[in-house]
Amino acid sequence: MKEYVGGCHCGEVKFKFTSDQSVEIWECNCSICKIHGYEHLFIRHDDFEITDGKDLISEYSFGTKKAKHLFCKKCGTKSFYQPRSHPGSYSINLRCVDEPPDIYKVVHFDGKNEFK
Repeated sequence: MKEYVGGCHCGEVKFKFTSDQSVEIWECNCSICKIHGYEHLFIRHDDFEITDGKDLISEYSFGTKKAKHLFCKKCGTKSFYQPRSHPGSYSINLRCVDEPPDIYKVVHFDGKNEFK
């Protein structure tokens, strides 16, 4: 296990988490993930911590309102969020991680049709 750091575009929202050095990520084709090019790295809540900018995080929900899309109020970046597919984990956008872990597997998830 290794500690990683990341955050939003403007640098106001920052986080850290622990993860294996080689990870599985998901790519989803739902309307919001596809538009953002989101690369999902699922990290258990206990292994994740917001270190800066908690007061700058805003929430957006749609559809079933089970997923909590969290973004920086200043720059609009969604660097992590609470997905409905993994209620015990956050989904971190691997693209928002400084020096991210290696990817050993990419799972293509049909979020467009899975939750209809």
